[in-house]
Amino acid sequence: MMNFEGLDTGMGDYPPSLHGTMDGGMDPPMDPHLNPSLMQSVELDPEGLAVPVPEPVHLVEGMFSELHSVVSEVGIPVTATHFDLQEEMLWMGNHRGHVSSFFGPTMGRFSSFQANATDDIRHIQSLETGVLFLSKSNLKCHTRGGLVVFDYAMDEGADLHSLLMTDNNTLLLGGLQNYVAEVDLTTVQETQKFSVELPGVAIMRQTGRFFFCGHTSGKITLRDLRTFKMEQEFDAFSGSLSDFDVHGNLLAACGFSSRGLNGLACDRFLMVYDLRMMRAVTPLQVHVDPLFLRFIPTYTSRLAIISQTGQCQFCEPTGLANVADIFHVNTVGQLLMSFDVSSSKQALAFGDSGGVVHLWSDAPEVSFNDYSRETDFPLPCLVDTLPQLDWNHDLLPLSLLPMPLTSTEPLLSDWPSALSTPCPRRAPPVDPEILRTMKTVGFIGYAANPRTRPRNQVPYKVKDVELDYDNYNQVPESPIGRDEEPHLYMVPKKYRKVTIKYSKLGLEDFDFKHYNRTLFAGLEPHIPNAYCNCMIQVLYFLEPIRCLVQNHLCQKEFCLACELGFLFHMLDLSRGDPCQASNFLRAFRTIPEASALGLILADSDEQTGKARLGRLIQSWNRFILTQLHQETQEQEGPQAYRGASSSSLGSSGESVIGKLFGCEVENSSLCRCGKETVRSSLTLLFNMHYPEQNSQEKTVKEYDFAEILKKSICLEQSTQAWCENCEKYQPTVQTRNIRCLPDVLVINCEVNSAKEAEFWKVQAEYAFNKAMQKEAMEPAKPKEPPPMPTEWCLDGEDFCSMDGFAFDTRAEDLRNVWIPLSLKMSISKSQGLEISSWPEGEELSAEDEAAGAALYDLVVTVSHVLDARTGGNLVVHIKVGETYHQRKEGVTHQQWYLFNDFLIEPIDKAEAAQFDVSWKVPAILYYAKRNHHSKYDPRSKCSDSEFRFFCWILSSCSTMCPVLHHHHHHQGLTCVCVCVQEEAELRSDGTKSTIKPSQMSVARITCVRGQGPNEGVPFIDDYISTQEQVVDYLTQYSGIKPGDLDAKISSKHLTTLKSTYLKLRFLIDTGVRFVGHGLQKDFRVINLLVLKDQVVDTVYLFHLPRKRMISLRFLAWYFLDLNIQGETHDSIEDARTALQLYRKYLELSRRGGNDEVRKVLKGLYEKGRQLDWKVPESDTGDGQGSPKSGAVFPSVMGL
Repeated sequence: MMNFEGLDTGMGDYPPSLHGTMDGGMDPPMDPHLNPSLMQSVELDPEGLAVPVPEPVHLVEGMFSELHSVVSEVGIPVTATHFDLQEEMLWMGNHRGHVSSFFGPTMGRFSSFQANATDDIRHIQSLETGVLFLSKSNLKCHTRGGLVVFDYAMDEGADLHSLLMTDNNTLLLGGLQNYVAEVDLTTVQETQKFSVELPGVAIMRQTGRFFFCGHTSGKITLRDLRTFKMEQEFDAFSGSLSDFDVHGNLLAACGFSSRGLNGLACDRFLMVYDLRMMRAVTPLQVHVDPLFLRFIPTYTSRLAIISQTGQCQFCEPTGLANVADIFHVNTVGQLLMSFDVSSSKQALAFGDSGGVVHLWSDAPEVSFNDYSRETDFPLPCLVDTLPQLDWNHDLLPLSLLPMPLTSTEPLLSDWPSALSTPCPRRAPPVDPEILRTMKTVGFIGYAANPRTRPRNQVPYKVKDVELDYDNYNQVPESPIGRDEEPHLYMVPKKYRKVTIKYSKLGLEDFDFKHYNRTLFAGLEPHIPNAYCNCMIQVLYFLEPIRCLVQNHLCQKEFCLACELGFLFHMLDLSRGDPCQASNFLRAFRTIPEASALGLILADSDEQTGKARLGRLIQSWNRFILTQLHQETQEQEGPQAYRGASSSSLGSSGESVIGKLFGCEVENSSLCRCGKETVRSSLTLLFNMHYPEQNSQEKTVKEYDFAEILKKSICLEQSTQAWCENCEKYQPTVQTRNIRCLPDVLVINCEVNSAKEAEFWKVQAEYAFNKAMQKEAMEPAKPKEPPPMPTEWCLDGEDFCSMDGFAFDTRAEDLRNVWIPLSLKMSISKSQGLEISSWPEGEELSAEDEAAGAALYDLVVTVSHVLDARTGGNLVVHIKVGETYHQRKEGVTHQQWYLFNDFLIEPIDKAEAAQFDVSWKVPAILYYAKRNHHSKYDPRSKCSDSEFRFFCWILSSCSTMCPVLHHHHHHQGLTCVCVCVQEEAELRSDGTKSTIKPSQMSVARITCVRGQGPNEGVPFIDDYISTQEQVVDYLTQYSGIKPGDLDAKISSKHLTTLKSTYLKLRFLIDTGVRFVGHGLQKDFRVINLLVLKDQVVDTVYLFHLPRKRMISLRFLAWYFLDLNIQGETHDSIEDARTALQLYRKYLELSRRGGNDEVRKVLKGLYEKGRQLDWKVPESDTGDGQGSPKSGAVFPSVMGL
């Protein structure tokens, strides 16, 4: 019996007989509104399924006629029909959001489920893995069986009407709103949103060449699928658009015309457009009122025109319509609401307002698709019969007897939910040997079978698995190396070593913004000895150091202060893009002291993780401060004319480094004979010294950080030393005292072994327990006045304080914290140096200031992150000051940041002081005296004009003089490079992975004039000498031959990179615009940051989106009829050619604007594909000549 309960009130129009019972031996009562022929080949079973009657259906071959009809839900209009593109199925969706599928030409029901609770189904699209259902503001994907794959909700106010698949994983959603959304089906996220004019896009169609949008205003627009820009518009109907379709070079549309005060009327003329000429041809008059139309191309391009009353007419789009070609869909007075054509063009589907789906075909053995996959049907439910029970059997279990439940009490087996919580069995961990040897390609891992377990068998040990799961509660995303170091699981992702994934385009398609959303610049890590990137950031964010090195300039070829100044200038200009310290590290590798201290790592040590980075960066910290102190000591004479010589650390020359970090100390040596020797010196940093642990004491004593720091500064130790009085080595007591306080206190933590790490861990636990006890004993009380909220203090949190700490947060957040954020330091004649922890937000009293006390705030912490997979890495936390935020963001505030090479992320101040030594080991601490910036002048000591004048003198290039009078003019630039080294690995599947790209070193830099009487004349043509080993001179592409860069035998004009760098820096600062081909890579190799408005790159001028880049040689042949770069490259020729191409681009732009340029570029790409982007050897009249020689371009500007 069919159950019609729950139908809408509209069902009241049907007589009661429809709701009666349907006995097996009686014909079912029919509604007089329904034609009996509608049900002649369909029976309704108790489930409401369509069961085919084995009565043969007679169809005439080649003529469409009704094959089957099926009732989906009586009285509920069918709003969408769709033939499945993968299987032999027909889908329908109705006005109430319910969808059903029918299998094959017999229309057997396959599945039925609710896709939307309230809205109607407006569009259906089948995929490989499921089916998409579009409603008013929702896109839902189900499997063909009805399981939900995803449910994507659109913005409020959306009124979706159509969707279009642009590729396998991307679709467009259009409707009556002012945008079209692009959705990625892989991530189920909106990738971009295209703006369109109201009233929006109601219909979308796509062919191999074009993309069309239909609007309810009666217009059809042809758009660019990449940019959604409108290319052509057809004003089809004055009223509204009903439907349109595209096939080949024809577009046909039907719609409504405006009839003045009478409203809209269905137009019986179909508008037909020829897409080759982009114009309308003769309209096609039909004999029905068209609502739907589709091309049904079989032998000819037939059109099927469908009216809402069920009339269907076939006609040719370029011929006359014939009345004999009309047939009628028997809708029993209902209106057609949806229409679709199968991909094989053999079947038509109609959905009407009465809930009936009609299937029409032109062949008895109809196939919906040319090649359909096999459909998976659910297995039938097999119910076993009850077993025969022997009542006389004594051992018969009573549970087999079916007993009715007569009592209201619950059964004993009905356990409450609290006692029957499901506890799934944990999956056992993967074999550590597999994880150790696994290689990954994308998200798939490959490893050899260690054969430690039987094939296809995994033993379950529940208890062991549970314990393993508890230990792995902080497993990172990648499982590689989990078995090597237990502490590896606790390393947060932002602290792990970041690497750049190189593609065919190098770095152009790598998303650095994913790692850095600030305006500060990170540093790239792939350069040799880039472990010091963290300390470079530290020096940059110390305002006096930044101003010092940017004001410094000398004639020394490899001066670290000069190179730091150049690097800091790039960091100032960058707006979040990473920079590289290649020139600084190149100069660093030439310093003999750095090599003697072991600071220059071999590539093997850096890649394999053999270097002890914690100890290395502390040595580097001492080295760089000493080196900058020597290089920047004030000397007589103008700053620009300083020579290469420098004074020693202990000389009388004073530098900003000495003022900032220097601390005068007294070293006293007392022999047991009573002889005392006192020496004074200047020290720039202090090493931490920890108390010796007595072997008899099992526990470590509790110490305050300020106490350990004081003992480390005022160090007292016994050692063997030479005594002049005794004239032999004697045990002496050496003590150290300081006479003054530095402006910035630099501390090397010296946590170089497990013993020191354990000391830090224990002291942090003492401090944490002390804070927890104090919080438990004393309820938190706000201070008077209450503290101002900071970025680390949330409203409503308890305020706690303890001796040595000043955190406006809970004590729970003090875990793994031993160092205070602020220190109070003073020197008195009676007690000497005094250090104590100080609450961060408080100031000194007047008495303390009069006594010479000073407050120091923590501003830098450098940490060594332990990672067994990569050998570890170095990160730094920096408290960025107000001046840097003012320059970058225009706001005045202070904030802590994490710098991990090119990853930059704001953090809480507590995180900077937390050191979980199991993976994060402290290396360097910087404490800055409060308000110490007032002692230093942050302004430049020389103006920009003076700096440019210094650059000109140092470059000693007389041809640069006239450039001073041509600001903002164009100059052609070409950079030639040689290959230094490259490193890659070959994966087990044969793919190549670039670990470290080939290091390119500058070999030749050429600049030619772009304007004036000397246009095209080079005024810079320098060969750059290099001390690094050249692996490949790339002579074919660079023109550089072995010996050209050797100062002993070269005949070229050799100079230093620094000299040429200053020339280019001079041109950049004077506002010169550079024209060249591939300048982005050239400036990257030179290590220069140039603003985008000063660069004109012909690579991008002659480039279409999503197309390949075109070589300079092909562009010169195509536009200028020049054959360049024959055997080798000439940088002068390349620079001149780039200038001529730029002139040509300006000429094309002036002639026809962007449309003319795009037209020419399309011809360029078409020609390139024909020639496989190879320049013909010679123009032999075979049609392969350049367009210029073929009079495509009537005139070319003389250059």
